[in-house]
Amino acid sequence: MTENTDNLYNHPPGGSEGYEKRDVNPAWIITITLIAIGLLTVIGVALNEFFLISKEDQVYEATLKPGSAALRELHAHEEEVLNSYKVIDPAKDQYQIPIDRAMELMADEAFQARKGVAKAT
Repeated sequence: MTENTDNLYNHPPGGSEGYEKRDVNPAWIITITLIAIGLLTVIGVALNEFFLISKEDQVYEATLKPGSAALRELHAHEEEVLNSYKVIDPAKDQYQIPIDRAMELMADEAFQARKGVAKAT
């Protein structure tokens, strides 16, 4: 039994002490650690952006892209009101005209009024 324990504390044959004789270079360890931290940070940010973009795409596809039937009907009604002629009250001479034509008439009316003011002075 003493033979085995004696061999543990004796030096191995060949003159080698069994351990590293030079120190570890701390600059290399710090450099490798900083590079690893930088790479992990870049990978983390890239994955976060990827998942955010994927989530936004899924939200768009699920909720924003499909239009409801009620919304389509509302838009059709709005287009009809804005772009059609219609008699509202013939007794009061109220008529509905398309918005583009109404803007043209209002602009011409304002131009004529301004032109008349300029001639009066």
